[in-house]
Formats: sequence, structure tokens, C-alpha cells
Amino acid sequence: MKTFQICTNCVMDTSDPNIKFDDKGICDRCHQYYNNLLPKWNRGEGHEVELRIMVDKIKKAGKGKPYDCLLGLSGGFDSSYMLHFAIKELGLKPLVFHVDAGWNMPVGIRNIEKMVQKLDVDLKIEKINWEEERDFQLAFFKSGVPHLDIPQDLAFVAVLDKYAAQNDIKYILNGGNISTEVIVNPSSWGYWGTDSKHNKDIIKRFGTVEMKTYPFTNIFKRKIYMPYIKGVKVLKLLNYIPYVKKEAENLLKHEYSWEPYPQKHFESIMTKFVEGYWLPKRFGFDVRKPQFSSLILTGQMSRKEALEKLQNPSMSEEEGEALFCQVAQMLGITREELQSYFDMPKKTYKDYKNTESLFSIGTRGLKFIGVDKLIRK
Repeated sequence: MKTFQICTNCVMDTSDPNIKFDDKGICDRCHQYYNNLLPKWNRGEGHEVELRIMVDKIKKAGKGKPYDCLLGLSGGFDSSYMLHFAIKELGLKPLVFHVDAGWNMPVGIRNIEKMVQKLDVDLKIEKINWEEERDFQLAFFKSGVPHLDIPQDLAFVAVLDKYAAQNDIKYILNGGNISTEVIVNPSSWGYWGTDSKHNKDIIKRFGTVEMKTYPFTNIFKRKIYMPYIKGVKVLKLLNYIPYVKKEAENLLKHEYSWEPYPQKHFESIMTKFVEGYWLPKRFGFDVRKPQFSSLILTGQMSRKEALEKLQNPSMSEEEGEALFCQVAQMLGITREELQSYFDMPKKTYKDYKNTESLFSIGTRGLKFIGVDKLIRK
């Protein structure tokens, strides 16, 4: 068994079995950031011309139309700030789009409503068939894998892509960013959501409902069909500005009475459950480690503060138990059945059909040409 070790610069540790350290105890992710990413990104400074060119293209594509882009709003922090930035700072005309997979937290719904009303923008909501979503989600629990967010995440991107393609909207704005997300969850903690071979195998083995309306997508649609055939580009404009989490959060609270979350991604009941309870307790994966490490590397959190926060769990035992029962009830099963999936042998994507080799090639290619700017290991 590998001896426990934690990076002396960030808080990534050997809960990722693939992590490597130098003789000073600094991990390979930190070196990748400082040597390869930071010199080009420069914390968002110096990208004014690039940003202006992209904004001009968006406005030109939307000239004479009611909307010049599509913006997916989850109610989470980054997408909320992206909406403010797009309208107030860039003067864009986004159609705000919310995909409701049935797992919204009440606070997330309130945040969406507050921003849409204050900014006076159109909001389109598309609801996913709940029986299909519920069964798809339950199939993933039955499979024993850690990447339980795939069903709802797949729906989010597939619906936006489809709507943009059908309505001749050439740009989708995404709140993803280097500043708060530069360290991606280790590959050993999850898997690619757009591997349709993998998803279909899990559904075939454990699903009980026919997926007649579920919005599936795959790597070909996302990386080739959408950008090169339909001409729809996904843009992460927050990478082109000095994006500081605390400053952005203060603005959202002041301007929109926006309510912060205890942890990133906690606008979803399922994601809160998976990332705050299931992953750390069943697998030993604490997603706060890459989240905090991202903030440490980008100068927004001290390592000492991160270590102090990690001393306490994401939620209390009482809150975790209440959430456990709520998720079981929403999935239509007993608490005991959900507990049986928690106690079952741990599985990974390798236990099911997959096209991982194809994704590895694609990831290296996107990294080489500079499209993928995040640190993946």
C-alpha cells in the first residue's frame, strides 16, 4: 500500500494513486501549472484583445437576432457570475437556459430567479423526464462506480448543444474557468461522461426504464459535429479576465442578494450528496482537495487555510443522514437498498465497456493544440 503523502505546495495527496512528487515534496500538478500554464494564462491578465475579438464575433453572429449566445445557468457560482459578466460587462444578449434534471436545491432555484429578474432576461427551462433520469441515476448507483454525476451532467450539455444547433445560435457561454478549477479531479476518481459505450453498458445491465426521451450526447457530437459541422463554439470567457472568487462572490451577493453555498457544486441535491457524502465516505475522495488546490495555485487561498478546512467534513453526520434518506426517497428505493450500494465492492469504469483509449488520445490532442487548459492527471 502506498505511503500517505501530501504536496508541500498544495493539498493534493495520495488519495490520487497516480500523483508524483519531486524531492521537495511538490506534486506534478503544481509543476505543470507553474511551468506550462501560468506563463501563458498570467492569471487572466493581458488577454483584453483576445476577449474583445471573441465578443465582437458573438455580437456579429447575433446581429438582428433576439439572442447572440446561449448561457447555461445552474444557479451555481461560476455560471451566475458568467451571466452578470456577459450582460453587464460585455453587453451580450444571452438566452439564459436552465436544464432541470429534478435535483435542484431550493437555494439554487432562488439564485436563478433573483438573477433573471434583476437582469430582466429571458429564461428557458427544459425539464428532463424524471422517470428516465431517476432510473439512469439509480443504474449508476447499482454499478458501484464513483462517477455518479454523469446522468445529470450529460443532460446539461446535451440539451444546450441541441438547442443551439436547432436555433442557429453559434456560441454557448460556459462558466468553467482556470482560476477556480485549474486542478481537475484525478482521473482515478471518475470517468468521461460522453463515453456512450460506457453509459449504454451500465444502462443495459442495471436500467429498468426505456430511455425514449433522454438527451444523450457523445464525444463525436461534442468535439466534432457541434464545433466543425454546426459551427457552435463553447466559450469560457472568464479565462480572459482576472477572475477572483471572493470578489465575484461579493458582487453577486451585493447586486443580486445571491446566496452562497457551503461548497462548490452544492446547488444540486445529487451533486451535494455525491461530492459531500458518497465520494469521501465510500471511496476516500474529497473533491475539496482539487478545489482548494486550484485556489492555492491561483493565489486565492493559503495552504494553511485549506488544511484547516479539510480537518472538518463537508457536512455534519446529521445533515449527511438526512440527505442520504432524501436521495433514497427520490430514487424510489429504501434507505437500506441505497446502503447496500454504498457497502458493495467498489468498481471503476474499467469494470464496464468503455472507449478510454480514444479519450486519452483526444485529451492529449486538445492539450497539444491549447484547447484544454486545465490540469488533468
